[in-house]
Amino acid sequence: MAPTGDPSPDALTITLGTRKSQLAMVQTYHVRDALQRLYPKYHFPIVPMSTTGDRILDVALFKIGEKSVFTKELECALHEKKVDLVVHSLKDLPTTLPPGMLLGAVMERENPHDAIVFNEKFKDHTLETLPAGSVIGTSSVRRIAQLKRRFPTLQFQDIRGNLNTRLAKLDADDSPFAGIVLAVAGLNRIDMGHRISQILDPSLSLHAVSQGALGVECREADTRIIELLAPLNHYETRIRCTSERSLMRTLEGGCSVPIGVNSRFEGRTLHLRGLVASVDGKQVAEDDADIEIPDDANAEKYAIELGEVVAQKLLDLGAREILDQIHH
Repeated sequence: MAPTGDPSPDALTITLGTRKSQLAMVQTYHVRDALQRLYPKYHFPIVPMSTTGDRILDVALFKIGEKSVFTKELECALHEKKVDLVVHSLKDLPTTLPPGMLLGAVMERENPHDAIVFNEKFKDHTLETLPAGSVIGTSSVRRIAQLKRRFPTLQFQDIRGNLNTRLAKLDADDSPFAGIVLAVAGLNRIDMGHRISQILDPSLSLHAVSQGALGVECREADTRIIELLAPLNHYETRIRCTSERSLMRTLEGGCSVPIGVNSRFEGRTLHLRGLVASVDGKQVAEDDADIEIPDDANAEKYAIELGEVVAQKLLDLGAREILDQIHH
């Protein structure tokens, strides 16, 4: 059902903001198409934008230091009413939104795990069988911290750019990389899932908070857009990501620090595992907990509580000292 009221012709146009990258555009087309099916009389133009993270490609993400590295410009456009909503990879969206902003929808999650894509020369290998000294490319300190812990003989080198750029760097004749680590979800969304050589089990690498999920942000006073977005929400994904984001918010972390998670539902029981690791992988705080989620309006409240419980467990195990070392 379309939003209530008798909209003017202008109101039948809903503008979506997004980053310019191929993956961001594919994700925004996915949201647009879902909205178009729900509201066939509406028009949904897309406005692509460049963010700080898109422009600064020669610096590792954790060295930039800005939590909203992939979202700030989009949120400015939303605040200035240049767009009506913005589409994010939810893992890029800070856990505390700017005043006046709201997470209007969390769409069904793709596979949230990390994957290795190997250079052709190493196509018959796994991480366990790579020769000592092999170089793995990733711009994620979370991935580096966990993989250094499991595979101390491997080397890690920063690699930035959109997915196709990173794949091209991997495939180049003079590539220094035996493999690169990417998100399964991103590869699947740009129809490059066939390039996946190995999906990393949570025992090897806990994924990023909200990885694989799409978040749609809007203005909290814009009740018409909120109503329009409501059917896009995927209940299980929203509850799991709420719990994961609560853990990160309690730890005061961001996408540039090594925080890993894994969540799952078993019946009404939500399980959450969290990890904080030093960049060299030598110091690790890891623990888990679960909670019964009621099938009512309080579900998100319980998910937030679970995230806070697991975060406190990690703090008790030394996560604060690890994070302080990274921040300083």
